[in-house]
Amino acid sequence: MTRLKLGAIPDDKPVKIAVELPAGVHRDLAAYAEALSRETGQQVDPARLIAPMLARFMATDRGFKKAQKAAPAKSAPARLDSNT
Repeated sequence: MTRLKLGAIPDDKPVKIAVELPAGVHRDLAAYAEALSRETGQQVDPARLIAPMLARFMATDRGFKKAQKAAPAKSAPARLDSNT
């Protein structure tokens, strides 16, 4: 059996966003969910795959990791001195 890149989807508190997908991408997403359901034995909603797929993509994107390391660290907001 083929090993998919995604495993079981963790139950995590989501942030809701709206995304428009091309029909072909949606068909592939539904097919992936079906394959993952067969592999894991649990029903998977195709919409729940989007976040782990994006996370996996970003985690394995070398250019993105390099850009993150090169970006200056966000500093804490300046604190006003109460004595001035």
